[in-house]
Amino acid sequence: SSDVCSSDLHHSRINQSLHFVSSISFMIAYIYLFIDPVISAYVAWLIAMTTRQSGHFFFEPKDYDTYNQATQEYKEEIKIGYNLNRKRVLMACFVAVPILAYFDLEFMNYLVPHQDTETFLNRVGIGWLWLGIGAVVFRMIQLTIKQSFKTAYVWCLKILTDPFHDFLIYRKAPFYLLKGQLIDPDLKQDYE
Repeated sequence: SSDVCSSDLHHSRINQSLHFVSSISFMIAYIYLFIDPVISAYVAWLIAMTTRQSGHFFFEPKDYDTYNQATQEYKEEIKIGYNLNRKRVLMACFVAVPILAYFDLEFMNYLVPHQDTETFLNRVGIGWLWLGIGAVVFRMIQLTIKQSFKTAYVWCLKILTDPFHDFLIYRKAPFYLLKGQLIDPDLKQDYE
């Protein structure tokens, strides 16, 4: 639709469907943030982030985007938020948290002092919670320095509201995918 930024639209119905699953998972994680932050972190990272990022890395076509009249390299270069290279770093940090939680109990206790960090699963959840917060804050600081606070603030609002937006625009993607439609015909390119 014309009210949606076309560069935010994904061409692959698999990626769209994964974003739909991710959006529901993030909304559940938002609710659990107020009930049990550790469960929230697990839902956000193990379900929402892995489905979302696997869609970007493995299923979205990387050919020339005729819809946006841009190369993949150009889109990655101008992306304000987390482009694929930044996402690789973020996902490496995601994988590093359980390793750190296993080997460095003292550091994990700095993240949440005077809390029950005795269980490995709790330490990992708290670590992932801080990683999510840190990733948003770190990118906001970078954007404020490189561009402006307004750009950083708008990006942050976009990231926090993406689950609701993605739910609305990708809710029909699983049905189209079940019908065998791999590429969104409204965004169709020379992939088939």
